[in-house]
Amino acid sequence: MSADPGGVASVSSAIKLIHGACPLDCPDGCSWTVTVDGDEPVKLAGRKDHPFTAGALCVKVGQYLEQARSPSRLLNPKRRVGPKGSGEFEEVDWSTAIDLITDQFETAIERWGGESIWPYQGTGNLGYIQGLQGKSGRRLWNAIGASRHDMTICSIAGQEGLALSTGTSLGIDPESLAASRLVLMWGVNTVTSGHHLWKFVQQARRHGAWIVAIDPIRTRTAKLADEHIAPRPGTDAHLVLGLLHELVAHDAVDADYLATMTNGWADFRGRLPEFTPAAVEKTTGVLASVITQLAARIASSPPVGIRAGMGLQRHAGGGNVLRLLACLSAVTGDWGRYGGGVSYSTDGYFGLNRAALDRDDLRTQPVRGLSMTRLGDTLNDPNLSPPVKVLFVYGANPVASAPGQANVVRGLSREDLFTVVVDHFQTDTCDYADIVLPATMQTEHLDIHDGYGHMYIAWNEPAVAPAGQALSTTEIFRRIAAGLRLREPCLYDSDFDIACQLMDSTHPSLDGITVRSLREHGWQRLNYPDKFIPFADGFRTVSGRFEFPTSDFSAEVAAETSGANARYPLSLLATASHYTLNSTFLNNELLAGKSSGTAVTLNPADARPRSIRAGCRVRVFNSRGEFDTCADISDAVPPGVVAMTKGSWPKIVGGPTVNATVEERDADLGGGAVFHDNSVDVALLDREDTDA
Repeated sequence: MSADPGGVASVSSAIKLIHGACPLDCPDGCSWTVTVDGDEPVKLAGRKDHPFTAGALCVKVGQYLEQARSPSRLLNPKRRVGPKGSGEFEEVDWSTAIDLITDQFETAIERWGGESIWPYQGTGNLGYIQGLQGKSGRRLWNAIGASRHDMTICSIAGQEGLALSTGTSLGIDPESLAASRLVLMWGVNTVTSGHHLWKFVQQARRHGAWIVAIDPIRTRTAKLADEHIAPRPGTDAHLVLGLLHELVAHDAVDADYLATMTNGWADFRGRLPEFTPAAVEKTTGVLASVITQLAARIASSPPVGIRAGMGLQRHAGGGNVLRLLACLSAVTGDWGRYGGGVSYSTDGYFGLNRAALDRDDLRTQPVRGLSMTRLGDTLNDPNLSPPVKVLFVYGANPVASAPGQANVVRGLSREDLFTVVVDHFQTDTCDYADIVLPATMQTEHLDIHDGYGHMYIAWNEPAVAPAGQALSTTEIFRRIAAGLRLREPCLYDSDFDIACQLMDSTHPSLDGITVRSLREHGWQRLNYPDKFIPFADGFRTVSGRFEFPTSDFSAEVAAETSGANARYPLSLLATASHYTLNSTFLNNELLAGKSSGTAVTLNPADARPRSIRAGCRVRVFNSRGEFDTCADISDAVPPGVVAMTKGSWPKIVGGPTVNATVEERDADLGGGAVFHDNSVDVALLDREDTDA
């Protein structure tokens, strides 16, 4: 078998192995190989030589080739012929579709200005060329002065919380958890949402480490951990402060590290006395003895590695939770040890030439930002100036995934709103579009990928021709630019040209990595030491030191506990499914059939007084909305908590889904989403309930 510079290894004249990478919203960013027999992809496999992928793909991605050849895949552009939401379309050719789109763009720009166009991009593809990491299309949006899309739905609150303390949202190399003596899996179900990390956690266990899962739900990860601690939803900051209280009370702090590497410790320490284990137990539901015992483990087990999940910060106080977790690693001095510190995201370690990719210089004046998690509120705001007149959705299915589902549908139903959706399948969001465009899938286009949970970069070579008339995202933007008669040359750069511009960087992380080497090998590790300690020489703050909160953070901590209330006494958590990803694969019958579907899980103590048994149809409701589903009964959720998986398509389940009950409201930092601040009640469907 021989490899050529084109990312293709030849096995025979008919069979080829094509280097590629998973595009989906997962920290693992797997490298894969597509086996192509003639023109047909016949096998998809994880790269065995990749240290993180290690030959394994998840159960979801194992179905990717089947998904790409699904008979329900979009293969042609479509124009709406029925009412919005009806899903009634007729096929048109690309020329007609582009003309319709550019006519609407020109009208909107002439009458209301470029900011009346909102490019709404999601995490359906994380590529640098085709997807979110490179903000695909940004050159075009800059050239026409469109509104800026603020990506607030995923991880922004935690990023900003960490940055307040360390100067960056970056943390430790996740692989370093193999060297930890105590691993805290905090708010992350890694066995489901990024299972490749688990082998490094197991390495730590084989060397004597204790593994603790901190999560309100007994997840797959919690079942495999040595200990499971279940705080009430939205009380994690209190638990961190309780641990810090105990470390101080027992003089288990790294005084030298605090003196030489941090600012504000004395003031911060002065606010800890009120967070005694007894007081924290009342807030979190975690026994004081458990808090004391965990603090003792932290004190006696350096280095302590913390893996913090994205779900941890999707509530009102989420940003400050990550900030306080960073404080925990500073107090113990673990930021200075290999295997210690917080792992949240590695995204910024990739020193690619993003400026050349974005071309923000094409923007002639500043533009407003529109928050992804406020889609419904923004579309329905009568005072917004200028109003959103064109919505261009790609890599996203907001009807299924955005908060305030009914409000989103109301906005998308506006007759004066022209909506374009680029997708692989006719989602609920597509049903409200005026134009639907078929996009290529990962095996059909060129891209470059990283992983926000590791330190590797990957090349994705197109393995097969696009299905039907599907076009890559970049080609769609090139055609729109041509339809608008824009003259800026970079708007017409080929995908390979874009890849070369992206890799044209002097950042030391890319030393030894070129387009040629990456394309030939398929993946490479960034140029960081094997035993990388991110802040060994100082933090990225102005002072170069770790910054403890100097203001009174009691209000932010109190905001965390705004969950259940008397009228709606149950906290609803919508978590990641083991078999589907966000709203991707929900239309795959095999994967959807393996999952728990849309069932809501109640603790027996909450089910009994409501006369709810397993399998009953129930109504989940609050003042914002409601949805119907089946009930499951399990002590995997504690009393007062109900849980289900996220991402269901309303058109598949036959009505509203969990986001009908989620509020369009900002977290404490960055305008992050508050999916997990969701108080509800649950009732049997055959019982009248008039208090919603």
